[in-house]
Amino acid sequence: MNKWLYLILIIFLGMASCKKESFITSSDATIYISSDTIKYDTVFVTTGSITQSFKIFNTNKQKLLLSQVKLMGGSQSPFKININGIAANELNNIEIAANDSIYVFVSVTINPNNDNLPFIVSDSISINYNGNEKFVQLQAYGQNAHFLNHEIIEGNVTWTNDLPYVILGSLQIDTTATLNINAGCKIYTHADAPILVDGTMMINGEKNNEVIFTGDRLDEDYKDLPASWPGIYFRNTSNNNEMKFAIVKNANQALVVTAPSINANPKLTIHQCIIDNAFDAGLLIKNSFVNVDNSLISNCGNNINIINGGEYHFTNCTAAAYSNIFMLHRYPVLQVNNFSYENGNLITNDITATFSNCIFWGDGGGLDDEVIVNKEGSNLFNVTMSNCLYKSASGINNAVLNANIMNEDPVFDSIDVAKNYYDFRMNNAISSLAIDNGGNTSFPLDLDNQPRQSGISTDIGCYEKQ
Repeated sequence: MNKWLYLILIIFLGMASCKKESFITSSDATIYISSDTIKYDTVFVTTGSITQSFKIFNTNKQKLLLSQVKLMGGSQSPFKININGIAANELNNIEIAANDSIYVFVSVTINPNNDNLPFIVSDSISINYNGNEKFVQLQAYGQNAHFLNHEIIEGNVTWTNDLPYVILGSLQIDTTATLNINAGCKIYTHADAPILVDGTMMINGEKNNEVIFTGDRLDEDYKDLPASWPGIYFRNTSNNNEMKFAIVKNANQALVVTAPSINANPKLTIHQCIIDNAFDAGLLIKNSFVNVDNSLISNCGNNINIINGGEYHFTNCTAAAYSNIFMLHRYPVLQVNNFSYENGNLITNDITATFSNCIFWGDGGGLDDEVIVNKEGSNLFNVTMSNCLYKSASGINNAVLNANIMNEDPVFDSIDVAKNYYDFRMNNAISSLAIDNGGNTSFPLDLDNQPRQSGISTDIGCYEKQ
C-alpha cells in the first residue's frame, strides 16, 4: 500500500512540475513594457545615435512565449533593433521565464534629405503574445548638416547659418586662412574633433542669434555632459582672432591660447561671450595676449588659468563655479602666474594683467580662496584688480588691489545645482554689493546687450541690473 501511495505522490509531483514549466496561453496574460515610446531629440544624418533600450517583463507565474517581436519598418527603417542579444528586424517564439524580462535595444541612423529644418522619422515595434499585440513607438528628429572630416580651411572662408556644422576628426584653420562664422551658426564637434586655429577665426554672433560650439551628441544623457569634445586651440601662429556673442560649452578645454601675439594686436578678443561647463579649463592661456569683456566663464574645472606671463585685460566679467553632479569645484576660478616648468626647468616671463569690475566666486568643494596670484623670479609683474568682488579667506598676494569687495555674496539670481540651472544675473529681490560699485568702463553694453550706467556707478560682473 505504501508503495502505491509513493508512486501516486511521484506522479502528482511530476504533473505539478510539468504544469509549472508549461507556458501560459491565456489571452488574459499580462506583460509590462518599461517604455511605450523611444525618442531621440536630434540626430545628425549619417552619424548615428546612441543606443537606447526598453525591457519586456513577464509578470505572470508561468513562462510566456512571445510569438513575435518585429520592427514594423523592416530593413527599410532608419531604426535598428537588437532583441535580447540578437540583431534582427524580427524574431519569433521568444521565451520569457516567469517574473523575468528581456531587453530590446534601439538605435537610429538617418539618411540626408533636402530639409534645412529638423524633420521627424518614426517607426514602431510590435510585440505579440497569446493573441495580444502591443506597440512601442520610435521617433527621432533628423537634422541635415555640413559635415567636415579632418578639414583644413584655406583662404578666406565664410560659414552661413543655413545648416549646422558637424566636425568629425578635426578642423584646422591654416596659417594664412581666415574663417568667418556668421551669427546663428551652430557648430557640433565629435568627441575626438578639436578645432585648431593656426590662422584667424572671426566669430560674428549677435544677441539672441549667438554662435554656438558644443558636442555632437544631443541626446538627453549627453547634451549637458562636460568633456564631450576637445575644445578650440589658438596655436602659436594664430593671430587677430575675435569672438563676439559666442557660446562655448561642454568641452574638455573650451579655449586654449598659447604663445605671444605675432603683432601689436591681442591674439584673441572675447566680447560678450559665454564659456560654460568645460571639464578641464574654460580659458587656459599660456604667455599670450588676450582681452575679455562682458563675458561669463562658469562651472568649469579651471575657469580662468593664466600661466607663464603675458598681457591680459578682463573687464566686467563673471567667473563662477559650483559643485554639481558633473564636477566638484576644486580649483580657484582665477589663477594667475608668470612661470611654468619645462623639462624640469623653471621658465619665467613678464606679465601685465588687469581685472576691472569682475566677479570671482564659487561654492562647494571647500575652497576659501577663489583668486590665486603666484610669482616667481624678477620679471616685470604687474597684476591689478580694481572694483572687483571676490571670495578670499587669505587675501591676494602679488597683486595691486583697488576698491575691491571681498567675501560678500554677489547674490546671483538663481542657483539650483540639483536641476543644473544657473542664472548669474543679480537677484531682483535681494540687494547685492555688485550693483553700482563698478568703475569706469569703455564698454557701454553688458552680456545681455543692455546699456550700462556710465561713470563710476556701473555694476560689477557681466550683467548690468536693469
